[in-house]
Amino acid sequence: MPYTFTSVRLIVGWVLCIGLFLGRASSPVQAAPPRHYTIGFSQCTTGDAWRQAMLAGMRKELSFYPNVTFRLKDARDNSNRQQQQIQEFLKEGIDLLIVSANEAEPVTPVVEEAFNRGIPVVILDRRIASKLYTAYVGGNNLEIGQAAGRYIGSLLAGRGNVLEIEGLAGASPAVDRHRGLANALAAYPGLHLVARVQGDWKRPSVITRLPAVLRAHPEVNVIFAHNDRMALGAYQVCKQLGLDRRIRVVGVDGLPGLHGGIQFVQDGVLTATLLYPPGGEEAIRTAMNILEHRPYAKENILGTMVIDSTNVLTMKMQTEQLSSQQQDIQRQQRLLQQQRDTYASQQTVLYVLAGALLVAAALGLLAWRALRANRRITRVLAGQNDEIRSQRNQIQTYAERAKVETEAKLRFFTNFSHELRTPLTLILGPVEEMLTSGTSFDAAHRHDLGLVRRNAQRLLRLVNQLMDFRKIDVGKMPVHATEGNLVAFVREILDSFEKSARQKGVTLCFLPAEPVISLPFDVNILDKVFFNLLANALKFTPEHGQVTVSIEALPTERTVRVSVEDTGRGISEQDQAHIFEWFYQGQHPGAQGSGMGLALALGLTRLHLGQLTFASRPGQGSTFVVTLPLNLPDALLAPGKASMPSLGPLVEEALVAAPMATDEDFEARFATGEGRDALVLIIEDNEEVNAFLAQKLRPHFQIRTATDGAAGLRLAAELIPDLIVSDVMMPEVSGLELVVQLKGDWRTSHIPIVLLTAQGAPEQQVEGVQAGADLYLTKPFNPTFLLESLRTLLGNRERQREHFRRELSVDTATVAPAQRVDQRFLATFSAIVEANLERADLSVEDVARSLGISRVQLYRKVKAVLGTSPTDFIQSVRLTKARQLLLDESLTIAEVAYQLGFNSPSYFSTSFKGRYQISPSEYRALHIAPVG
Repeated sequence: MPYTFTSVRLIVGWVLCIGLFLGRASSPVQAAPPRHYTIGFSQCTTGDAWRQAMLAGMRKELSFYPNVTFRLKDARDNSNRQQQQIQEFLKEGIDLLIVSANEAEPVTPVVEEAFNRGIPVVILDRRIASKLYTAYVGGNNLEIGQAAGRYIGSLLAGRGNVLEIEGLAGASPAVDRHRGLANALAAYPGLHLVARVQGDWKRPSVITRLPAVLRAHPEVNVIFAHNDRMALGAYQVCKQLGLDRRIRVVGVDGLPGLHGGIQFVQDGVLTATLLYPPGGEEAIRTAMNILEHRPYAKENILGTMVIDSTNVLTMKMQTEQLSSQQQDIQRQQRLLQQQRDTYASQQTVLYVLAGALLVAAALGLLAWRALRANRRITRVLAGQNDEIRSQRNQIQTYAERAKVETEAKLRFFTNFSHELRTPLTLILGPVEEMLTSGTSFDAAHRHDLGLVRRNAQRLLRLVNQLMDFRKIDVGKMPVHATEGNLVAFVREILDSFEKSARQKGVTLCFLPAEPVISLPFDVNILDKVFFNLLANALKFTPEHGQVTVSIEALPTERTVRVSVEDTGRGISEQDQAHIFEWFYQGQHPGAQGSGMGLALALGLTRLHLGQLTFASRPGQGSTFVVTLPLNLPDALLAPGKASMPSLGPLVEEALVAAPMATDEDFEARFATGEGRDALVLIIEDNEEVNAFLAQKLRPHFQIRTATDGAAGLRLAAELIPDLIVSDVMMPEVSGLELVVQLKGDWRTSHIPIVLLTAQGAPEQQVEGVQAGADLYLTKPFNPTFLLESLRTLLGNRERQREHFRRELSVDTATVAPAQRVDQRFLATFSAIVEANLERADLSVEDVARSLGISRVQLYRKVKAVLGTSPTDFIQSVRLTKARQLLLDESLTIAEVAYQLGFNSPSYFSTSFKGRYQISPSEYRALHIAPVG
């Protein structure tokens, strides 16, 4: 049936309507377009990296909100200009205002005006002097200061001097950071804030003002700057003054990038920096929550953390990962924009071709597919944003955990090294005694004993290397350089390898360019460096090979070069990149060892301001080169002249300075066994070491033992021994606490105390001597050296008794007041006796009761200090006083006798004559008879 014109027009109309309907139905986004917002941002300055990072974070977050117009006004550190710019924002009609104030007071009124007009205000970073704002986003500057103070307290172990470089005066971050630092330092009585430098957040002001302050305060240990730019200036000043190795610098910001605080920490320019997030993303998120009426918090405090050598690599990796993910997001956003553009063009075509039902359906299908892709991309972006936020929150947790785990690992190494010294004592002590006692062994047994000693000494060296690793890691390995001849020093070390090289068939060559090359160096440090290099070269050099050591001075470069060259198998290319890493062992089947020698040598060389390099060709050998400066900073120099190293581990451990006896009679008495009457108290919690000490000392002394510090204190007070040998690390009461308590108690203050410990660091030895110990020996120790040291201390004690007896002169019975505990005891004892001279019934029990101790304790104390009994002492005081009274002619001899507590004049006369070989009457006649 043919169509009429009217029916055709009706069909076309319906097609057009359906096309328009499908076109509108396929674009639901335009049905409810998002509202457009205008955000104004008043920034105090964009002239530094931290503010630029803040702005970059804002723009990154704004990329998720295409319906927002963002306007920025830069005040360029001018508070008046910032006031005017905020007024301009109010006139322009913005929907929300973000303010980062240059100074709090000047901008507060205009911010309050914006708030009162109903415009939401977000305060970013620096607070204003008012609470009339909608939300605050920023770090807690008070907590920043407190975290810096706590970190510095931990870094300096609670003792040291701090210099503070403050930000712009009047700025709230500067005020809060100083207040937080002061509050934290108050918890460390040994920390002192000795100076403050006023900065302006910029590096030039620090470079100008800091040198004069450092010259006025050379005792500064740590500089805390309120941002990383000023911290960099402080480091440059310290380096210019030669203080960069002694003074540590701590900053604030922790920005990523080549010129950020994280890179400075990794490069060693800064010791640490405190993370202070710019907060740009958080500010925009808070602003959008406010504008879109979503829940938000008024106070949005950004977290902080300390970034130092323990977590800087983790932080850098995380920031690089975040940067990479942000680039992916930006690429996906560009793709999304392309999809949106495509969708818009398709939508236009759809409206134009809406008259054709088939074309409209095809375009609708394409639009639907584009919408699905759009939603899928949006979901992916949202998931990635959630992942980024989650990772950002986990960074701090991971960093703290890494720091704790690293510290636990280092503590484990240190404690484990200490624990190894105790069994080494029980191995090396008997072995040394058997080898040096003169006992005859057959060749096989002597060889086995020598093998045990060599391997025990090798284990001891490994333990010492672990200790050195810990000291270098925590900065506790000091350099004490003295002037010396490096050629003679290296030759001495090389000679110690002569026997091993001869047995292996290796030739040692020493080629110094000059016979004498003088320079300041630390014997202890370079001994370990060259010993490790030579041991390594000899280890990997085959039979009939050669090890060559050459020394050459380079005056033009102000350095000395020491080369150690071998003809071994060389180092593979795979191993060359890792040989200086701690605990790394090569891939070669014969590469057995601890993996510490070369890493320790590198660390010690750098500590000495030198360099350690190497060159190697597989199959042809290796050459290690140590380059040392001819001059060192004054801070690394020590008085004296360098001495040759002592390579015997036992002798080196045992030679601790001790006073040597010169009383030949006393030494002869102990040599013949007469000194066995001396009582020695051994206090050691390790049962085997306790038994070992008792076994070695029992042939020479009377021995009593205790297994902890508390029991040792109790036995010392009861027994009043002649000498005490104690461990340092013990449960309940440590050896140092035991020394302090015994030396502070006049009952036991006279007893010599020897401390035995695995803690062999110089500062630990100083701590033991300062506590009052008479001798400090490190494990493992030589039993013969210990025995001779005890004999020397007892000999010195005998001479001290003679000194006290001479102090009780024939002219007076009163000891002169003194600060020493033993002298104060004698003064108190003498005063009690003199106050009761007239009492005939005065007994030792009465005197002991007056002193608050037992009769036995008094007897042992007086016997130990004076070598006599309390009864003899009382009699001596009475007879000494009698000499004074006999010169008084108004008193008869009988009155003198009764006044001094003698029961009868005859007993007095007998005692007096027995003491002075003259009767009282003859004494009086001799001294008061007229001179003719």
